[in-house]
Formats: sequence, structure tokens, C-alpha cells
Amino acid sequence: MRKLSLSAIGCGNRSRIYLGLAAERPDRYEVVAAADPNEARLEKTRQLSRNPDFKCFRDADEFLAQDKLSDVVIVGTQDSYHYEPCREALLKGYDVLLEKPISPHIEEVFKLQDLAERLGRRLQVCYVLRYTPFYREVKKIVDSGVLGDIVSISAIEGVIPWHQAHSFTRGNWRRADESSPMIIAKCCHDLDIIQWLINDRCSSVASYGDLSYFKSENAPEGAPAYCVEGCPVGDTCIYNAAKYAEEHRSPWLEQVYDRADVASKEEILEWLRTSPYGRCVYRCDNDVMDHQVVAMGFDAGATANLTMIAFDEGRWIEVFGTKGCLRGGRFLRSELKADIVVEFFDGRVDRHEVSDGDDMHMGGDEGIMDALYDEMTAEEPVPVASYIQSHVMAHAAEEARVTGKAVDLREYADRRASSGSE
Repeated sequence: MRKLSLSAIGCGNRSRIYLGLAAERPDRYEVVAAADPNEARLEKTRQLSRNPDFKCFRDADEFLAQDKLSDVVIVGTQDSYHYEPCREALLKGYDVLLEKPISPHIEEVFKLQDLAERLGRRLQVCYVLRYTPFYREVKKIVDSGVLGDIVSISAIEGVIPWHQAHSFTRGNWRRADESSPMIIAKCCHDLDIIQWLINDRCSSVASYGDLSYFKSENAPEGAPAYCVEGCPVGDTCIYNAAKYAEEHRSPWLEQVYDRADVASKEEILEWLRTSPYGRCVYRCDNDVMDHQVVAMGFDAGATANLTMIAFDEGRWIEVFGTKGCLRGGRFLRSELKADIVVEFFDGRVDRHEVSDGDDMHMGGDEGIMDALYDEMTAEEPVPVASYIQSHVMAHAAEEARVTGKAVDLREYADRRASSGSE
């Protein structure tokens, strides 16, 4: 078994998790370098690497100016800065593990696909849900044929109210023009799961959504711009930013404040006075949806729907076949009494228990690092096109939401691919 050498452009939470997991598998991986303008994050990554010869660079440009440093580079930068470093890394000769979404601009998605295929590079996208024990078990059941022909799928993505406030109201993904629309940033891998399970090409989408709650008209009377300035409802508000110093220090604060593990409560509260993460959730500059639905039609006639909702926790899926129905999820549905229940129309019931990993993505982070090695060392690469379809679905869904009209996927892909051709 040969080792794969890994490096990273961007040392945020996702890259550090992947590199940390890789460093724990020295039989498969060697972590050799990273680039990030934040010295504290770069130092944390160096420590995770377990490599005394680990190389640090100030930014993507400095990293990419070097001779090729590793077999694979992880591009874990912000959404709006995925395209350029990924493009340059492919041109430099790297295979790439790219954080989702590929790009907030569908034209750049097609450009990266074309470039990787033209150069013969391997480009894997971080669809962590594909690699979770839960969804792999669902896929195994669906592919076994016991459900018969798949007629429809219904899925819910419960973002978690605090997660919505943290990432999509106060945080880096709060504005579509600075990151991605919500359905792309948060749900492109939910759409990937639906397409993966149906195993057919999506032909059309319609979508509706709104930002209903996290806006100024819902602010409590007298609420200040920053929670620590003395909010009259601070003791009862579930979104009080002071919670970062207590129950939300891990995992949320540690994602955005480099001293989270050692800082005193007083230090954190002082930081919140000026940090975007200290703002009242009703007085931010956010514009992404807090709920959205997508309806899908597929070539062979199957249908599906996805609901993204801020006000629930976890994921739930129902798969309707001609011989039975599968129901399962990763939030409490006490009536199931199992992780996955398959109810057959002849009266039989099968129950499946699934053990997840320790990470926040249902074991998907560990799973993707297993898959990365397998996919990057396989004789035949996974086609880049297999990662593209869900992005076309997500981008088309956002166009459908904005225009209020259903979108034909082939026409949309042809139109947007040609507009981005070089």
C-alpha cells in the first residue's frame, strides 16, 4: 500500500478535520503542507500533521508558486474562492479534494469539470453524506431491489436553529452574494443523495423558499445590535450570543475563534462585542433562505422533494417503492423504534440499526477519508460528471425559486455551460 501525500489550501474547520483524520492513518497518508493567511490556523494544522517537515505558506498563491508538493491538495477555502485555487491546482498537476459546493457560479462548475477531464486529473467533491453508514445502508437496501421500482423520495434537511443562526445568519454563509444561496451551500449534497438513490437523471425542478424569521421585524423590542450590550430578553433568547462562552463553545465557537479552547468567559464576551458572531440574529445583514422546498422530476418518471428547514434538527428520508416503503433518519422519530424501517406491502417489517462515527456528519468525515484513498489510487477514476449533476440541480432550483418557474435541467445545463465556455 503506497502512501498518498496531502496538502491543503485553506485551513478552516473542514480542512483541519480531514487532515487530522489523515494524520491518524500514517499507513495511507502523509500530511505535508498547507496554506492559510491566518497564522493560528496554520499552526494548528501543522500540529495536526504529525510531520516535522510540514511546510507552511501564507496563501494559495505562495503555495501554488512552489513545485508540486503532494499527490492531492484539499481546497477548503470559502465558497466564493473555490474555483481559482482548484483550477490552478489542477493545472499544476495536483489531484483535488474540493469542499462543497464546487462553486457558487454554475459556469465555473462546468469549467472545472472540463479542465479536470481534459488534463486527466482526479477531482473528488466532499459529499460527506455519501460516505455515512446511514446513507450507505439506505443505498444498499434500495439497490437490492426489495422495495421494487423506486417511484418517489421525500427528504428533509433540518439545519438546526442554532446552526442557522451561527453559519447562515451571523456567519460566512449568511449572504448569497458573498458565498452561495442556501440551497447550494447547505443542500447540494442532499440533492446528490436523492439523485444517487434514484440513479437517474433529473429532468426538471421547481422551488419555493423565503427568509421568514431571521430579520429585523422579528427583533424583540429594545434588542441591541450586539447581544452582550444588554438585551432585555437575553436570559430567555435561545440565540443569545453569550452562549458561545458556555454551552456553544464546542463545536460552534471553536470553528470561528482560534482561542476557543483556552479563552476565559470574559475574553469571549469581550470578543463578541465587535465580532459578527456577537450580533443579534434579527439585526444581521443576512439574506439566505431559512426554509426552502425543491420538487424534482426524473427521466424515467420518478419524483422527489427536498425540504430545507432551519427549525428542525437532522435528516429524514422516505423512499417509496412498488413493493414497500423505507423510512429513516437522524433525528427523533420515536414511532420508528429503529434507524431505518422498511415496511413491505405484504405486511412484513424490517428494522435496521446503524452506528455512526464520532463526527458531526454522521460518520461521513471518516468515510470520505477512506474513500479519498480508494478513489485516488484506483486504476479507473470516478468520473467528474458524477459529482456535477447535483450542482446543476441546486443551481437550477435557485433559478426556479427566484423566477417562480419550473426549470428544464437539460436546457438549463446547455445554456449555462455554453455561457461559461472559454
